[in-house]
Amino acid sequence: MDLLLSILIRVIDIYSWALIIYILMSWFPNARETAIGQFLTRICEPYLEPFRRIIPPIGGMIDISPIVGIFVLKLASTGLYTLFGWF
Repeated sequence: MDLLLSILIRVIDIYSWALIIYILMSWFPNARETAIGQFLTRICEPYLEPFRRIIPPIGGMIDISPIVGIFVLKLASTGLYTLFGWF
């Protein structure tokens, strides 16, 4: 059980870092057009899209959906620790 928990937590951590890198790439011109940017777009956008439908951009420009997405991943990680702590 500990191996499964550590694998799941590691995957969540790696995905959280992928989201952070994806967010930071928006600050640099043409960064999302690179191979890494396109890869991160393919893995991050499907996760962020439901949050974007619920949460409108602040002031029409600032998208906080990645922050909410990372927060949800951290909640999932805490939930996994709690769930696996029962076994």
